[in-house]
Amino acid sequence: MAEEDIFEKVKQEFTTYLVAKGHRKTPERYMILKHIYTLDTHFDIDYLFNSINADRPMVSRATLYNTIELLVDSNLVIKHSFGSNMAHYEKAYNSESHLHLICSSCGDIKEIKDHDIKSVIQGKKLSKFALTHYSLYIYGLCTKCARTANKKKTAAVKK
Repeated sequence: MAEEDIFEKVKQEFTTYLVAKGHRKTPERYMILKHIYTLDTHFDIDYLFNSINADRPMVSRATLYNTIELLVDSNLVIKHSFGSNMAHYEKAYNSESHLHLICSSCGDIKEIKDHDIKSVIQGKKLSKFALTHYSLYIYGLCTKCARTANKKKTAAVKK
């Protein structure tokens, strides 16, 4: 599905949600939605605020926080807590289930799609549960942090 087609579908779903819940349909909310659906990465509120307002301030933090809550509630954005105090988000519509590799040291997040794990999860018979999607968090050290940790360990042993 083309990016513009995806956005039109998401926009339609968001409009239906806003009307059903009695919320206003504002240009700022749709601009935030469109911006999120151009991103191909996880994001936090600060990143989103800065990227939306890069050229000139257009959206307040309050509007951003309120809209993110609506997007999470409407299942168009997924909220993650990767062990840090800051929530991370990603678009949900037309997004394939995947794994998250989270560096315990620097907080870097990588996404991978593992078809072997996907097959195992989808092949599971889950009693009284209908699987719709999954997200798996794997914690460890990224290559850069692992190298740094090894250098520190080597230096400590030499002392």
